[in-house]
Amino acid sequence: MASSQHTTPESFPDDLTGLDDEIVHPIQPYQAKKTYMCPGCASTIAPGIGHLVIVPQDAPDLRRHWHRGCWYKERRRLGYHR
Repeated sequence: MASSQHTTPESFPDDLTGLDDEIVHPIQPYQAKKTYMCPGCASTIAPGIGHLVIVPQDAPDLRRHWHRGCWYKERRRLGYHR
């Protein structure tokens, strides 16, 4: 993604914020070009499926691709509510 397309965390709705020190990047279906494994459900995110990329600020190499529903479930599990 080019830097002009990045959205700052402050501009996300509350349900798309990260947990503590993470940045959430929404990926639109047209941007999803590869297959990823969702850590929330251990199933694949196919190309062309919109999802979220969660990036730890202190370790950006550990970014993970999540289904939106799985990310919301993880936030609720950890005590973060919409």
